[in-house]
Amino acid sequence: MRKSTYVYSDLTEREVPMRLMSSGLRWLWLAVIVIALDRISKDWVVMHLAFFEPREILPVLNFTLAYNTGAAYSFLDSASGWQHWVLGGLAVVVTGVVLVWLSRVPKTAWCLNVALCLIIAGAIGNACDRVMYGYVVDFIDFHINSWHFAIFNVADSAISVGVVLLMIDWLRTGRR
Repeated sequence: MRKSTYVYSDLTEREVPMRLMSSGLRWLWLAVIVIALDRISKDWVVMHLAFFEPREILPVLNFTLAYNTGAAYSFLDSASGWQHWVLGGLAVVVTGVVLVWLSRVPKTAWCLNVALCLIIAGAIGNACDRVMYGYVVDFIDFHINSWHFAIFNVADSAISVGVVLLMIDWLRTGRR
């Protein structure tokens, strides 16, 4: 039987799909759901909210439409436009690296797989905004009285939760 020269070069062509399905790639359905929730929520906000006019959801939570041309917490927001390409390219690289990592993780390592899929979903969700609009649509605005945390979105939340789960997995398993 002919050997494959791709990811698993020591396996036959028949064994590659079986190996991939026993890896963390089997968890990619989670990334697809989070990307869809991110897209649906951003589309709804853009259609129903006026720019930077808060809509109170809870006493500590507003939905406030904002556009972010920078990175997290508006880092690089005032740069001249180069950040659009750098941040988009970074999202592609991160997604590729995490996909390779995911392909090497056993499907039973649920905490690590969920973490990696959330990071992928967040990177893709915000990259789609950068390609479609040239900025990221943000709208979740937590606040206490007049103090407001940075406005963010579902993709940002997915990345943050993914990083926390990644740290929990490292602490729990000692995996490096």
